[in-house]
Amino acid sequence: MSRDEETGSAGDEAAAAAADLRDGPLIEQELTRTAVFRKVLQAGGSVVTEFAGAVRRHPDKPFLLFGTEAHTYGEVDAMANRVANLFHGKGYQKGDTVALLIYNEPAFIWTFLGLARVGVKMALLNTNLRGQALLHCFRVAGATGLIVGQGQPLLDATLEVLLELQAEGATIWLQGSAHPPAGLSAWDGPVQRESDQPLPVQVTITPADTLCYFYTSGTTGLPKAAIILHAKFTAVSNTLVHYSDVKSDDVFYITLPLYHTSGLTLGLGTAITIGATVALRQKFSVRHFWDDCRRYKATMILYIGELLRYLCTAPERPDDKDHHVRLAFGNGLRPDIWKQFQDRFGIPQIGEFYGMTEGTMALINLHNKVGAVGVASPRYRKHKPFSLIECDIDTGEPIRRKDGRCTEVKLGKPGLLVNKLAEGLPFMGYLGKRELTEKKILRNIFEEGDMYLNSGDLMMIDKEYFIYFADRLGDTFRWKGENVATTEVAQVLSKMEGVQEVNVYGVKVPGQDGRAGMASIIPLPGQKPDFRRWYRYISAKLPTYAQPLFLRLTREIQVTGTFKHQKATLVKEGFDPRRVADPLFVIDNGRKTYVPLDETVYRRIVVGHARL
Repeated sequence: MSRDEETGSAGDEAAAAAADLRDGPLIEQELTRTAVFRKVLQAGGSVVTEFAGAVRRHPDKPFLLFGTEAHTYGEVDAMANRVANLFHGKGYQKGDTVALLIYNEPAFIWTFLGLARVGVKMALLNTNLRGQALLHCFRVAGATGLIVGQGQPLLDATLEVLLELQAEGATIWLQGSAHPPAGLSAWDGPVQRESDQPLPVQVTITPADTLCYFYTSGTTGLPKAAIILHAKFTAVSNTLVHYSDVKSDDVFYITLPLYHTSGLTLGLGTAITIGATVALRQKFSVRHFWDDCRRYKATMILYIGELLRYLCTAPERPDDKDHHVRLAFGNGLRPDIWKQFQDRFGIPQIGEFYGMTEGTMALINLHNKVGAVGVASPRYRKHKPFSLIECDIDTGEPIRRKDGRCTEVKLGKPGLLVNKLAEGLPFMGYLGKRELTEKKILRNIFEEGDMYLNSGDLMMIDKEYFIYFADRLGDTFRWKGENVATTEVAQVLSKMEGVQEVNVYGVKVPGQDGRAGMASIIPLPGQKPDFRRWYRYISAKLPTYAQPLFLRLTREIQVTGTFKHQKATLVKEGFDPRRVADPLFVIDNGRKTYVPLDETVYRRIVVGHARL
């Protein structure tokens, strides 16, 4: 392989140099951000010291707003002391682990801060988990206690596995005023009876200490517990402080779950760092979202996944732009929703970011460049905090040359994003078997001994050096020898007349290589699908290999707790009418439409009598 093939042509280098000169300030900004992230992560800190500083600076300032409640920094500090004293008095020590199953509410926050002061690690359980998945998350963390928040669904979930938890020797507390059932202990009374003064003994918390565990969504198996150090938490919490103009007089409106990275670190953590105010809602609500923003005078909102699209599907109102929100920050915003959301609700700035909970890098787009997650010029990438490399779509494995090394993809081509791991920027990995962590590490990518974290994500860099999320490996599929990105197909289908929501995935067809495209679609209420019109639209907008061969009309598309489409069950059910209760349809190129797919049609496809 020639040098030009390996590193790009001289023309590409010249174009890159010209772009660096043209966009100098922008590129320098990106380089500075990378340096800041590294510096903060390496310097470390703890949520304990960050919050103590905020209390000293703003003791009487409103910190938490929740419904009709308002709590100052000083009041939350006092409640956190009560929690810390309760656990210290019960013999909990630094290094012990307690699990939290709590909705968004003030008690989550002062419980979190109080446990951190004792040095107790926290397993932040997804409030949607039930049964064995919930037990798995409790067990893998090595937790000895469980704090259950208010709300009947959380109590029901706990009672469902109560015998197993008791067999583990767990102590279980129930927050709220309700009398706890047998097997659970009251929480509120004992906490209120504790001293609101600091712990009688000093507990030394270092940046290298584990703060908590965030769990993966578990869409393809049981959730994994990512280890989060205090240093990592404070580094991520400083992201918005260094990268944007958030200020102490901002009001952050958080509807994302606090058991998730974005809600807890970018939301609560950033607010603590700058001494801002947090307005909480227990769960995201389309109907109450903007009324809450007006009520709390929110200036910044956090989003993830499909959240902003849900807001755009609500009926328009005359007061859509009557609010104080100036920044929406998050990830997973589809390009087709970006401008629609910004224009309809009058949001001056959208900050789209890319990052992995367990990773050591961050990409941020604060330039209002629609669809981009950051900037990645050659000058920025020569530091190699990450690379985009060629990979096998079917297996997800990097493609290696004869010398065993990998090749970076060219501009405009999707590649697997790998995050460089180096001394001073540790990858802590996951709890449990070591292979869970080792499976994520790629070695000897460009030179002997190097290590990279496999993101599992396909990314693309355009000619202006903006970088975009393309698709998730495992979601991307191969059909007729071509790679199909489900996110790109979904963006096209979402613009079809009569479509409210769409989820695209690939399904196996007996006797065929690869996977065929399939789309689960929620039609707009009151509108009957026009399959001939859909066929014309799809044929005009998508190449043959990317056109969905099967359609599934449904009333609901399952999402994770962080608004990401779930696909595993859909892929497993495929297009078999014996397994799918929803109406199914298959493409008919001869009649130029989609026709019903019943058991007779299904059998003809399976035995190869129907041409696809």
